[in-house]
Amino acid sequence: MHKKTLLAKQLFTGNNCLLKHAVVIEDNRIIEIFPYEEPITNHAYSYDIVAPAFLDIQIYGAHDKLLAVYPSADSIFTLYQYCSKGGASHFVVTVATNSNSVFYECIDAVKDYWQQGGKGCLGLHIEGPWLNPIKKGAHLEEYIHSPSLSEVKELLEYGKDVIKIITLAPEVCSQEIIQFIQSSGIIVSAGHSNATFHEATEAFDNGIETATHLFNAMSALQHRAPGFVGAVFNHPTVMCSIVPDGYHVDFEAIKIAKKQMGDRLFVITDAVAETTVGPYPHHLVGDRYESNGILSGSALTMLSSVKNLVDKVGISLEEALRMVSTYPAKAIQMNHHLGTIAIGKPANLVCLSETLEIENLITTEI
Repeated sequence: MHKKTLLAKQLFTGNNCLLKHAVVIEDNRIIEIFPYEEPITNHAYSYDIVAPAFLDIQIYGAHDKLLAVYPSADSIFTLYQYCSKGGASHFVVTVATNSNSVFYECIDAVKDYWQQGGKGCLGLHIEGPWLNPIKKGAHLEEYIHSPSLSEVKELLEYGKDVIKIITLAPEVCSQEIIQFIQSSGIIVSAGHSNATFHEATEAFDNGIETATHLFNAMSALQHRAPGFVGAVFNHPTVMCSIVPDGYHVDFEAIKIAKKQMGDRLFVITDAVAETTVGPYPHHLVGDRYESNGILSGSALTMLSSVKNLVDKVGISLEEALRMVSTYPAKAIQMNHHLGTIAIGKPANLVCLSETLEIENLITTEI
């Protein structure tokens, strides 16, 4: 059996930071963690920083291969390479509001990717079409609607074991439908919502545990109408993603949100790909994407997100690393497999230089 030993000047486990610790991997599992004194062995690999590999639960495509336009395994292989270069061992490929036929083709693409031995893809995140048109953002209103139970059942049956997350507006979906989706083992994330503070709070109290891209496409925090944002801030447990590129959300607003939410705030890239066909013609404008003149996605990687959190927001490196690994793993109930470094867990680790450049990514399927 082949053992691999990693020496870390700083080992971020997801729970704390350990100085000068070694991680021993055997058969894709972490079998030992211990402090070391140099020299230890000629067969060890030494790094400045070792941390849990990153996890992106909302990303649509990469390198001109938007999944909704090119629903094939090849698009997901391309996305895997993009995510890996940004330090993410795992991801949930995402498709925005679209026709049912596109959703079904994207489900087929994920199945085909898995059948071809594709790695890293945990499944599909369907964002819409059960949204509030008032907060549609770049989503096309022609597809947006409130769902019937039969429509939901048909989609979930076809996407069984593939659909992992659905973003919906709780005020346009019945509680029966939301509970049915959750009973199917799918994470319901509230987003693209014009819910009032009380409507959003009720949805969170009734079991929705996650919300999608804080501040974007949701009713704002105002002093007489605290809105969806206020409900997220005020709720004791609901988690919410955020896009830290400085365009989706001002960096000072991220700083405010972090103070309010602590470990309930986590990162998604919301990254899209350049495309000239399909209902969402994403075009790169500087270092962000627009569709039909509306901000439609980022050009982030998870690594650039970490750097922005540290350099632009003033968040500690340790906490920034949690926001791209530990917290998103918890949000999708995968924290027993991803997001922390511990004995017995699958070896999913990112190795970084002192200047936060990726030197190695160790990935294990879960």
